[in-house]
Amino acid sequence: MPAPERTKAAVALTDLFLDLFRLNNRIIAAGDRLVAGLGLTSARWQVLGTIVAADRPQPVAWLARDMGANRQNVQRIANDLAEDGLVAFKPNPHHRRAQLVVLTDTGKQAFDAAMRLQAPWVNWLSEGIEVRELETTHSVVKALRRKLEGEAEEQA
Repeated sequence: MPAPERTKAAVALTDLFLDLFRLNNRIIAAGDRLVAGLGLTSARWQVLGTIVAADRPQPVAWLARDMGANRQNVQRIANDLAEDGLVAFKPNPHHRRAQLVVLTDTGKQAFDAAMRLQAPWVNWLSEGIEVRELETTHSVVKALRRKLEGEAEEQA
């Protein structure tokens, strides 16, 4: 039985996905280069940023959920960050085993230093692209993410 034919929108979305995969790989590599001198990687930087963005200390599972990442991968990174003194684990009054991940002063300094490096880089990267186009792209990506997150919830 032949595969069902894709709509024009589905073909365009598939092309977008392929470019997003390539873009993601390039963003990670560029991020790694950008923060290497700080002893960070893109993955470590992302975990630190998720901790900073949270309104209160969270367990690894919640950080992973917020990142759309695998809990085990985030746990490994959090453990590495703790070994380097960038985060600490604190008791969770709501769950005995799921400790809360908190940023240390050293971690805050590392994150702030990474963001100081990121500002000129992202300014350069955004040159020549209209803000309206970026906002539209962001809107489309968010809509696709919400749809996929809903799909995952429906299958659970």
